[in-house]
Amino acid sequence: MADQTLMIVKPDAVAKNAIGQIIARVESDGFVVRQLRMMHLSHGQAEAFYDVHKERPFYGELVDFMMSGPVVPMVFV
Repeated sequence: MADQTLMIVKPDAVAKNAIGQIIARVESDGFVVRQLRMMHLSHGQAEAFYDVHKERPFYGELVDFMMSGPVVPMVFV
């Protein structure tokens, strides 16, 4: 199995309609999109994903930001 990379287009980039530009740039570097979807992260999902930063002062703001609008998680190979 090939190595996989997870990338999340964050709410601010989704709001700017930059999803296509971001995908095009990653694809131009030779990556291939295998999966993607648009979704809203729940509080629990955002907390779990960023758990590694739980003790940092920005953790709460990061969780709130990631829940502030839709995100587009993608898997590249």
